[in-house]
Amino acid sequence: MMTSEPQQAVPGQLRILTYASGRTGLASLFILGGLSKVTSYPKTLVRMESAGLAHAELLLPAAIALEVVGGLIVAFTMRGVCVAAGMLAVYTLAINGFLHRFWELEEPLRSLELSLFFKNVSIAGALLMVASTGPSRTEKLKGALR
Repeated sequence: MMTSEPQQAVPGQLRILTYASGRTGLASLFILGGLSKVTSYPKTLVRMESAGLAHAELLLPAAIALEVVGGLIVAFTMRGVCVAAGMLAVYTLAINGFLHRFWELEEPLRSLELSLFFKNVSIAGALLMVASTGPSRTEKLKGALR
């Protein structure tokens, strides 16, 4: 009986490129979102307050910091990526309960918010996949990109 290594679906260098591109694309959502919150600070604060978030004036700077710093870590660093991606996943899921309450709405807004809700679930899933890769995968990536 002959045994062989299973073929990889994506060759080594291409796998590294797709992994890095995926992380950067995923992180761009948070980096740009955080910067957008800075440029539309008063409007974002009003939206958070109208969604019923207590202490929105304290939460908004924390959200901006998490989105920008966490996004930069996910996109460009090797250390801390598991923690940053995990925190962004929890944050993304928490947002759903406050901002995408599709169950309280009538059509056509219900369908829109339902779609946004599950978009966030998908994003959180992708972040958990990044978090699960661990430092060993990201260290290989770092070495390969040099």
